[in-house]
Amino acid sequence: MAPIEISAARADEALLDLPWGLPLAEWPDSLLASLPRGISRHVVRFARVSGRVLALKEINENLARGEFTTLRLLGKLGIPAVEPFAVVSGRESAEDGRELDAILITRHLQYSLPYRAVFTQLNSEDTARKLLDALAVLLVRLHLVGFYWGDVSLSNTLFKRDAGAFAAYIVDVETGQLEDHLTKGQREYDLDIARTNIVGEMLDLQAAEQLPENVDPIAIGDLLLERYNELWDALTGRETFSANERWRVSARIEKLNELGFDVDELDMTTDLDGTTVTVQPKVVDAGHHRRRLMRLTGIDAQENQARRLLNDLDQFRALTDQQGEEEEFVAHEWLQEQYEPVVRAIPRAMRKKLPAPEFYHELLEHKWFMSQRLGKDVTWDKAVQDYILNVLAYRQDERALITSETSAIPIVTETEL
Repeated sequence: MAPIEISAARADEALLDLPWGLPLAEWPDSLLASLPRGISRHVVRFARVSGRVLALKEINENLARGEFTTLRLLGKLGIPAVEPFAVVSGRESAEDGRELDAILITRHLQYSLPYRAVFTQLNSEDTARKLLDALAVLLVRLHLVGFYWGDVSLSNTLFKRDAGAFAAYIVDVETGQLEDHLTKGQREYDLDIARTNIVGEMLDLQAAEQLPENVDPIAIGDLLLERYNELWDALTGRETFSANERWRVSARIEKLNELGFDVDELDMTTDLDGTTVTVQPKVVDAGHHRRRLMRLTGIDAQENQARRLLNDLDQFRALTDQQGEEEEFVAHEWLQEQYEPVVRAIPRAMRKKLPAPEFYHELLEHKWFMSQRLGKDVTWDKAVQDYILNVLAYRQDERALITSETSAIPIVTETEL
């Protein structure tokens, strides 16, 4: 038997103990995480190795190495993506010596949900729109760094809860390529593929009676294009105004901050007589609120979670009459007196259900609704107790919910819909 080769981002000798001489489909259940799997054009399994859950995909060696490299590059560029762990090649069947495909290994994205699981848990009219909003943000971020996806779909994406919305992470980059700059035609082709795939996925959910009756699959596909174009124009569009309206430069930056982006470079030009000014963002970077929250508190959150926590921090500052204090000092006090006690009140056995920032967001929501219902401001203790008994006790353990939805469903034409 030929020696196998393991190219890993992090060395782990436990990988040597796995049965690489067996096709992935024949691995014994004792080695695998007993978790649900979804649609995939490749054999995908999940294994627990050294206390972590890894996703294993059997694929051609060149494709595996290309995908491993691409995922690493996207990670370095700050794009939300699954983390590549290793590529195992040189595999041969222990039974007859025939060559076996390589295996791409990625780390399971904790607290992530495939779109089918989202609809199973949140089968509402707004669910599809929230997923499309998250996918539009992800696609814009990919295009801004010059990444052509080539197979945009909900199936190739994982979603994390984000304070009532979702954050999208790219999973499958097998058909993707990173370039210096994407043309308008490349972006539009990616959007066309995305729309077609998403309409097909919505029709699939509709056939399975998992889509609300009032949701139109074709309208959902069109919604992605609408959301994408709105965001792309806001981030890259040129704006011209009178030289007497210079305040609009700051207003443009503030608008991008509200969308969750920082402006790292802004192109500002005037006409020959200096009567008009044209501005255009040249370099934008996602994660404005997330970076601010991390700087102030050390809390790592999704963008909308960070926005919500920062709003609560601002409210805490006003209620404690500390508007004149340094923001860092107030943040430290808020963290010690409010955020940490509330999060620690969650029973240890239930803490795998959601990440801490999402817990806090949901508790803020729960406290507000309880206060509205009772007509008075309820205490944190009462809100936490009620939330644990009436909400959290019935929630799934999302940190361990895994699926192998790593590829789009077959593309269909509109005449086939």
